[in-house]
Amino acid sequence: MAKRANGEGSITRRKDGTYHGRVYVTTTSGTRKRVSVYGKTREEVRAKVTELQAAEAKGVPQPDTNMTLENYLVYWLARVIKVNRRPKTYQGYESVVRVHLVPGLGKKKIRTLRAAEVRTWLAGVTAECQCCKHGWDAERATPECCAAGECCGRRLSRRMVQSIHAVLRNALQNAVREELIVRNVAQLVQVPTPAYDTGKGLSVADARLLLKEAREDRLYALYVLALAMGMRRGELLGLRWESVNLERGSLIVERSLQRVDGRLTLVRPKTRSSVRTVPLPPLVVKALEEHQERQKQERAALAEDAWTETGLVFTSRVGTALEPDNLRRSWHPLRKRLGLDDLRFHDLRHSCVTLLLDLGVPPHIVQQIAGHSDHSVTMQVYAHASLDEMRKALDKLGDRLS
Repeated sequence: MAKRANGEGSITRRKDGTYHGRVYVTTTSGTRKRVSVYGKTREEVRAKVTELQAAEAKGVPQPDTNMTLENYLVYWLARVIKVNRRPKTYQGYESVVRVHLVPGLGKKKIRTLRAAEVRTWLAGVTAECQCCKHGWDAERATPECCAAGECCGRRLSRRMVQSIHAVLRNALQNAVREELIVRNVAQLVQVPTPAYDTGKGLSVADARLLLKEAREDRLYALYVLALAMGMRRGELLGLRWESVNLERGSLIVERSLQRVDGRLTLVRPKTRSSVRTVPLPPLVVKALEEHQERQKQERAALAEDAWTETGLVFTSRVGTALEPDNLRRSWHPLRKRLGLDDLRFHDLRHSCVTLLLDLGVPPHIVQQIAGHSDHSVTMQVYAHASLDEMRKALDKLGDRLS
């Protein structure tokens, strides 16, 4: 038998009946290394050897690491995400890694992780009852469901499963860029797309009624900005007086108030388009002027050292950043008085976008006012055509056809 050339590879049968293939490849560290592959049949091992040889011929190096997914994720969070992404993003990624990815796949080697393993694990995560998993019912004084033998079936939402998959996919894509693995197996796995709740949009009459009901509230100007400008809650709570020009009638949205690591922190908005300068209609200017005067009176009523100067437009009664809970104490009674108990605060932003579109404002203008990254978001997620508007449109078509 002719001698095999270097790099041709070899396949032998092991004592347990399985097959062992060996082939020399170039690694990501630049060295030549003999790697092994295994399979139940000679054909299976030959296919793996051929795949390695094809990659070698194309100049694609093989990963030179035995790093587990857990070790890699710890490195990725510390060296990539924490350095390059916003604190809130890091906080969310770290939670997904700690709660889901490490317990589920952490012991797997990143270079041998397979799409089938990821798919099977995600299917298990999707079907698993969280109450059973965490023993929530067992902690109750009187068990009601899982600990009593009747599983409540409290499963993760599609949105959460999608987030878990997205974090794993992003982590492995970085490993591909760093030549630790050849391909991103998470990209080969599909997860169900969540159905997003687009919320409710107020009619003009309901919006007027809400502002009338909120007129005596110390946060009246905040509701005016939410409805008339479509600003997000974090943008409202992070708005500073230095970003407001009442004489020119404009304001700059450039900060958002978020809770990061247990502290309220002013951060840059998530996307570049969220940073924007918008004109103020007279209704908003008047509300902000009244609010500014009210804030001065609140400060004057306190002892000299009792007020904390933050420069924020909307604050607590002592000048500190407004806690989201404090906003709820104003918002929940307000919506209850209006009989709109299921109305979310974010629906005020929805309402602004919808009402602007109903007025015939071009989508690209609405996009700039709301700070959307793309006008498709404006049209698909936030715009809710009312029955009256749809009826008018269909009546027009009916008139043409009749």
